[in-house]
Amino acid sequence: MASSTITGVGSGFDTIGIVKALVDAEKAPKQSQITAQQKDTTIQLSAVGTVKASLETYRAAIAKLNSVSSFNGLAATSSDEKISKVTIDDKASTGTYALDVSKLATSSKITSKVFEGGASSVVNSGTEPTTLTISQSGSDYNVSIPAGATLQQTREAINTQLQSKGISANVLTDANGSRLVIGSQTTGKGTDITISGDSDLSTGYDAGKPPVNAEYTIDGIAMESSSNKVTSAISGVTLELIDTKASTITVASNTATLKTSVQSFVSAYNALLTSINTQTKVTATGDAATTTSGALTGDASMRQLVSGIRNELLQNSASSSMGSLSQMGISTDQKTGLLTLDDKQWDAAVAKPNGATEIAKVFSGDNGLVARMTKATDSYVGTTGLLASRVTDLNTKLTDLTTQQADLDRRMDSLKTSLTSKYTAMDTLIAKINASSSSIMTTLNSLNNPKSD
Repeated sequence: MASSTITGVGSGFDTIGIVKALVDAEKAPKQSQITAQQKDTTIQLSAVGTVKASLETYRAAIAKLNSVSSFNGLAATSSDEKISKVTIDDKASTGTYALDVSKLATSSKITSKVFEGGASSVVNSGTEPTTLTISQSGSDYNVSIPAGATLQQTREAINTQLQSKGISANVLTDANGSRLVIGSQTTGKGTDITISGDSDLSTGYDAGKPPVNAEYTIDGIAMESSSNKVTSAISGVTLELIDTKASTITVASNTATLKTSVQSFVSAYNALLTSINTQTKVTATGDAATTTSGALTGDASMRQLVSGIRNELLQNSASSSMGSLSQMGISTDQKTGLLTLDDKQWDAAVAKPNGATEIAKVFSGDNGLVARMTKATDSYVGTTGLLASRVTDLNTKLTDLTTQQADLDRRMDSLKTSLTSKYTAMDTLIAKINASSSSIMTTLNSLNNPKSD
């Protein structure tokens, strides 16, 4: 539909256009300021969010590397993981061990008398709760058995009340009836379970086979363990005994794993720094005199973050003879800050006596590079971290700008109403003046042109 301009009835002027022009002129400076700030704040919010996500990804990546198996330059294997499994810590050293398991550690298990009525047999026929005391390794655990409780309900009471103690119960049923079986997760000689108390279930138990220690030999040396998880037989090595057979445990150098971990660290670091550089760099556009700044160029928190992680790269590791990254072939690009790993220098470093071990010390441990990097970035992450606070501040600013926009719109609506009223009044006055002028002119014309007789 074609538009039309409504002019003042009395004046003939485009009063609507005049009011609009005056309102727009009044609004323009503040509107321009608000729009520019909204644009800049939104871009900064997106940039901070990008860096925040990149930092969290970086920390997650190096957290996976912060383990002994990643950086110690050693790998442990079992010749048959159906017989035994093996893990190592930073105290492990190379070696091969003949493991022969003759007996696995077992736990105590006792069985109640047979209840011919099955699992629904009432085991506490009294009108008051009774107590069943289960004892193991010098500790007594009291279980309250409700009045009228069945065998099945007793099982549930034991499992509920003693779950955290590693003691559990079950009901076994055959053609003769049901039995309550109580067992323990604790293994080894001397961990027998005994029952006492004022419950009908406190007597008549069959203890079966007593719990025993695991018995095994390492390189022909006879050993015992109360658990099938053996942590102290070989320094730095944890064995999990699974079957009573022979297997071979090998702890050997694994420089391929070490290099993969170091390269993963380099890649994770470069990904973070690339993300930060993208948001903070200044780019020349066309004419060298014209530049475009990143959303966070000059941002103090970004400078502090980069400075903090770079400082950790420059620190020498006191625990390693290979204190600096450059000694293992890792160098820093002076322009971008990104890291590169030189294969030839790496191979030479690994080939040195205890080279893999010394490299591992640079990265792993409580004072290793991974731990220090994590600590250096702690204050930037989490719901109360510096980057989260930046996000909150920027969102608050956007909310304030939205409020300013609403206030400006209200003021302009009020100004428009006021100006429209004034111009309408002016137009009405002019209409009246024009009407009076027309009436006077008509009278004068009639006097100047009398009718002839």
